[in-house]
Amino acid sequence: MNAMAGPGPRPVVFSGPSGAGKSTLLKKLMKEYESVFGFSVSHTTRNPRPGEENGKDYHFVTKESMQAGIDRGDFIESAVFSGNMYGTSKAAVQAVQAANLICILDIDMQGVRNIKKTDLNPLYISIQPPSMAVLEKRLRDRKTESEESLQKRLHAAKVDMEYSKEPGVFDVLIINDNLDDAYEHLKQTLLEEINNVKKINTSS
Repeated sequence: MNAMAGPGPRPVVFSGPSGAGKSTLLKKLMKEYESVFGFSVSHTTRNPRPGEENGKDYHFVTKESMQAGIDRGDFIESAVFSGNMYGTSKAAVQAVQAANLICILDIDMQGVRNIKKTDLNPLYISIQPPSMAVLEKRLRDRKTESEESLQKRLHAAKVDMEYSKEPGVFDVLIINDNLDDAYEHLKQTLLEEINNVKKINTSS
């Protein structure tokens, strides 16, 4: 199998439990460095929601074609949620790298385990809450969850936090206690990669 980390910047994997503030941090990063980062477009077998565009929000595919792609080894990670398949294809990551952007992979713990088995060689960053108590308060403050769904998320977060502490899993662990501090830490972590991309993009 040929090495997959093709030409282009090294991708970055972001992982962390719901309520850790991962999406808020990613939004800040994308806003400040729009010309440096890109998201890979995931595949899914679920139906498009109103306003979603094929190829932009997701690649919407049938279960048969997605399963065939997984069997061929076209995907670096895939998972099933509520009966629908989701996954990240090698081609989707390579498309971002080909544009000389740092590909952001926002994935769960299972996805991290799967990517560890490939030759993608990304930088692994875990965004974690300062404690379970803080996480629970954040999730409760959202008021979007039933108690049962909240307990499920908290259980998943506990497993996630334990996994993030295992040696060698993540390159960088960012504790999001204060958003501005966490964002600074994240920027410092990625600064070298960001500057490399900027250099190439300004010279080309």
